[in-house]
Amino acid sequence: MSKILICVPCMDMVASGFAQSLAMLQKGGHECAICFECGSLVYDARNKLAKRAIEMGADYTMWFDSDMIFEPDTMIRLFAHKDEADIVSGIYFRRSPPYSPVVFAKCNIRERSWADYGGVPTEPVEVEGVGFGCVLVSTEVLLAVANRDMTWFEPIKGFGEDLSFCWRARQCGYKILLDPTVRCGHVGHIIVTEQFFNAYGGTKNESKS
Repeated sequence: MSKILICVPCMDMVASGFAQSLAMLQKGGHECAICFECGSLVYDARNKLAKRAIEMGADYTMWFDSDMIFEPDTMIRLFAHKDEADIVSGIYFRRSPPYSPVVFAKCNIRERSWADYGGVPTEPVEVEGVGFGCVLVSTEVLLAVANRDMTWFEPIKGFGEDLSFCWRARQCGYKILLDPTVRCGHVGHIIVTEQFFNAYGGTKNESKS
């Protein structure tokens, strides 16, 4: 049995669908605590949650964004990959067209370049970056990143706080595993799912600045 801190950075309110998903979340026999951190700076809220996890002696952090909808067995299914990777993500999709997955096949902050995965894999795959809407992270990773960089989520060179963390973790030697069978809905004016992504042709988006 592991000790897991469920981390939720948020504003003043959360989506009702998220609240229902969280209430139904199966713990799989693990010792779990839930912590909400409210604030307008997401990276600061995430940093505070990471620090709290270490202070309480958690073995893992389970990160959910407050606009996610997920299945009750989500955490159990991500935890099943704990021997394969120390960072394991489910998949969710952007809230605007082309509704592409928030998954990055390439993320090189040093070169200021990144590339979306470009589709939906059919089996678990190693990637270089993920959004932090539904991610299980070993506290070992948090300790290693803090020891190297003195921060976890502070944005680097204009990259988001989630990709900045992924970059730091990979520089510490950790890999990121995406399990595409663990799927979340993304709450907006509509709930974005894989069907919306497919409807827009699964467009690949590559960027470099």
